[in-house]
Amino acid sequence: MEQSQSNPAYEVVQVCLLAGKIMLENGGETYRVEDTMTRIADAFGLPNAHSFVTPTGIIFSVEGPGQTTRLVRISERSTDLRKVTDVNAVSRRISSGEMSPAEAYRELQEIEAAQPRYPVGVKIAAAAIASACFLIMFGGSWHDFMPALLTGGAGLAFLLYFHRLVPIKFFAEFLSSLLIGTLAFLMLRLGLGQDLDKIIIGSVMPLVPGLLITNAVRDLMAGHFVSGLSKGAEAFLTAFAIGAGIAFVFAFFAGEGGL
Repeated sequence: MEQSQSNPAYEVVQVCLLAGKIMLENGGETYRVEDTMTRIADAFGLPNAHSFVTPTGIIFSVEGPGQTTRLVRISERSTDLRKVTDVNAVSRRISSGEMSPAEAYRELQEIEAAQPRYPVGVKIAAAAIASACFLIMFGGSWHDFMPALLTGGAGLAFLLYFHRLVPIKFFAEFLSSLLIGTLAFLMLRLGLGQDLDKIIIGSVMPLVPGLLITNAVRDLMAGHFVSGLSKGAEAFLTAFAIGAGIAFVFAFFAGEGGL
């Protein structure tokens, strides 16, 4: 880690910002990110630290003789709660005095560079199984279990593929739900399924922004209104993209006389 001879707080600020960045990029709540950063700063002897976190950026400031203010832009966000847990573990070790700023920074760099714990194939398989189980939970029949499994797995695969081609989250979700609806209808047309509604509902569940909605509510309850409202708006747009894709399929096949 690069050090500043004229500012002894530089290393600590670097550690705090990296910890907050990792947590925010991987599904951590805004209030948890702010609390973790201030706790790390306090453990390293900087009690007058202030942080302001939004879903797209972190501002961190330290008062005192070596006063400094830093900004980190957050452009990519996903869900990897394993990394959030690892950062929390580092924070606890810092609070107990087991790590120096340099050691903490190196470990945080390793956490940030770590590859996703589960490969793409495992994620698709999990989405497929979850879709089929959601179908049963919502009152579907076992005859539709396999169609929902195939359609749900294909839906997540489409989402990952489209997001790689066009890095616009809502556009990828719209196309993915569009293909989910089309596949579900084709399954029904081929006689592989019975209840189109249940197959579609089960298949789109892995795309539903459940964690985003939960974090939005928790941030609002914690008084972080900017983050809560922005996450709520993002969740609404995601739900709208999913619903629009399915609605387009229903409208198209209804016009063709297929529904």
